[in-house]
Amino acid sequence: MPQTILTLATRGQGLYEFTDQAEAFVDAAGQEEGLLTVFVRHTSCSLLIQENADPDVRSDLLSFFIRLVPPASDPSMGWVVHRAEGPDDMPAHIRAALTQVSIGIPVARGRLMLGTWQGIYLFEHRDRPHRREIVLDLGS
Repeated sequence: MPQTILTLATRGQGLYEFTDQAEAFVDAAGQEEGLLTVFVRHTSCSLLIQENADPDVRSDLLSFFIRLVPPASDPSMGWVVHRAEGPDDMPAHIRAALTQVSIGIPVARGRLMLGTWQGIYLFEHRDRPHRREIVLDLGS
């Protein structure tokens, strides 16, 4: 069962596409059919399959989540207790809980079965840069 860990460097909040790296991993594995499991090893970022044609989609998603869960310094977030790692940390945990840390993508004919405009993204919820580890596991 082929497996690898990708490390993505982020520059702060945003969506970081890594579809090409996932496709290269599947191609190198030489497996015709299976299920690619993508798992991020952190609690303040998440994974999304989302449109990769129009960058406005990524911008709008980021804006939506910031409005949905503002920084802990926002008056509406006065109930937040966990503040030890800064005003973006607990909101990042909430955003990650609302999304997902693992995605399964079918593989057929040696290719990811993504739709025409779909891409795989790391959704960084923290303000400062991080190095994020993503596990790719290709099962049969």
